[in-house]
Amino acid sequence: MNWLTNFVRPKIRALVSKTDTADNLWHKCPGCGQMLFHRDLDAALFVCTSCGHHLRIDAKRRLATLFDEGKYQRIELPKTPADPLRFRDQKRYGDRLKDAQSRSGESDAVIVAHGTVGGIQTVIATFEFGFMGGSMGTAVGEALIAAAHLAELQQAPMIVIPASGGARMQEGILSLMQMPRTVIAAGKLREAGLPYIVVLTDPTTGGVSASFAMVADITIAEPGAVVGFAGARVIEETIRETLPEGFQRAEYLLDHGMVDMVVRRKDLRPTIARVLGLLLRREPSAEVLPFAEAAAAPTGNPGPPGAGTPGPGTPAPGE
Repeated sequence: MNWLTNFVRPKIRALVSKTDTADNLWHKCPGCGQMLFHRDLDAALFVCTSCGHHLRIDAKRRLATLFDEGKYQRIELPKTPADPLRFRDQKRYGDRLKDAQSRSGESDAVIVAHGTVGGIQTVIATFEFGFMGGSMGTAVGEALIAAAHLAELQQAPMIVIPASGGARMQEGILSLMQMPRTVIAAGKLREAGLPYIVVLTDPTTGGVSASFAMVADITIAEPGAVVGFAGARVIEETIRETLPEGFQRAEYLLDHGMVDMVVRRKDLRPTIARVLGLLLRREPSAEVLPFAEAAAAPTGNPGPPGAGTPGPGTPAPGE
């Protein structure tokens, strides 16, 4: 037996050769730990078929699931300074932005598009959590303001779908300024009589939850979404008490009146379409039939005093 041929060579060949199997064919559910095949997961809109856990999805897939036939048109967003404070921690903020742009293919953490939902022209702004955790900086604030302005021009409702860890710390006070700016933009939609709907997804926290995400006319949440300002651990350490089970989850917020409804991902588009139809289509959904003329009162039924045919046993006038 040739030791080099039968043992060494196969070991070397196994080390230098790479398999063609992709490393993203299977996904592990964060809820139950079940391994899910990527095609099955995609067909289920990234909802676990075992436990119903709603996994995070990217912004483009989100838009495709909401617009009619998955068709929409993106708008060009305003340009903003890349690194206004010249911030640096472990690496430069400018370098972090370039890395995030390279990985996601997006300029920042929000995509704005318009199309039809249930046949109604609609503007949707959705967050990309893969871009620096969907954090809100100047570019995100400008994007949301641009979306609100487009909705006003088109006289269309506006839907915002946040998935964010909060304000972007690398922009300091400039990121915090986006909180009142986005609230004002939402207020202008209300003044214009246009519906403003927010769909809370996992996670919606920090400055995002403390601003435009909680001032909607109708607030919808996905099942199990974490929604709150500070993290549960921080709150427990601050108040020195154990938080109730399910705290900051969508179902808990629904029970306490913070959201209007919790809707599964596959039901989001028909639900939003139905809500928009109720708010914007004021004409009746069916043909209106005219009321028939009131029939004369039948003989024998007493009418109002002094009117109608006399009933049986009643003497006629002059008798």
